[in-house]
Amino acid sequence: MKKILFASTALVATASVAAADVTFGGYGRFGLGYVEDRAAAAGAGFNDVSDTAIVSRFRLNIDASATTDGGVEFDARVRLQADETAANGEAGVASLNGARFGVGYGGLRVEVGNIAGAIDNLPNYYGNEPGLEGFVGQYSGVDYSFTGYTTSGTGSNGVYARYAVGDFAVAASFESAAGGSAQATVGDRFDIHAAYSFGNITAAIGYASTDTTVEQELTVLSLGGTWGAFSGTLLVGDEDVNTGAGVLDATISDTFYGVSASYDVTSATTLSFAYGDGSGTGDTRNMGIGAVHDLGGGVSLRGGIGSRRTGSAASQTVADFGAQFSF
Repeated sequence: MKKILFASTALVATASVAAADVTFGGYGRFGLGYVEDRAAAAGAGFNDVSDTAIVSRFRLNIDASATTDGGVEFDARVRLQADETAANGEAGVASLNGARFGVGYGGLRVEVGNIAGAIDNLPNYYGNEPGLEGFVGQYSGVDYSFTGYTTSGTGSNGVYARYAVGDFAVAASFESAAGGSAQATVGDRFDIHAAYSFGNITAAIGYASTDTTVEQELTVLSLGGTWGAFSGTLLVGDEDVNTGAGVLDATISDTFYGVSASYDVTSATTLSFAYGDGSGTGDTRNMGIGAVHDLGGGVSLRGGIGSRRTGSAASQTVADFGAQFSF
């Protein structure tokens, strides 16, 4: 990560602020990705698309921070990112997202703007995601749309607060229906979670609610731990999801569940696994395995193979392999 220090006369003249730091960091990845019958999955207009395509991502996080003489930390982030277009494998154009601002002191942190909500920040929610692209995850059976950090676009323009003391932490977030066009049709969102770590294990429980004609709800429990070279996570919960027509969709309002694990074969090679599904007839099932080999210097080779299926549709094989480097 590269750092540039800006110490201007304006900052020096401000008694409460000593200096401001701006840091740049992120990663790049590229390789080959395979999606069985990619053209059919992409829809109309993509009949000649190959199942195998070049996949890539460039991500640059731009972080600015300052600390008052009293120890209050202020920061902000914007992200510049370019991805290939998954439907046809064409290269994408880099774009900036909406800004996120934060302030922290002691165990309290508050963020506003393009936030990641309390469910998005739930410990062990995402678990291990095999493959260069992380194409499968234990959360695939979750259909509820919670407040999440947006890489492309303005984001939610919400507020997130977290307080941690010792091994216990609690967090909450709120996003107004007026916070963006995507949210305007679903109503206000409220997320909350509590987490506790005991030794090498962390347990967390979260709840989310969206205020619509028919209230949507999500309750989720996560568990994760590390035992030497092995680590594992577990996710289970229940949801009620509004189809947008003012009624709950019985095909996806259900119980969901997932599990993931990783194992360090050597100090440089790690194997991973993930499985996710739900009891609804319209849920998405994910399963896959992957491997990462560390080449040193922030560079690694990554790949995986897996299967995805939504509802009663046929399973779709997915795979990828390539390199990733951090900076």
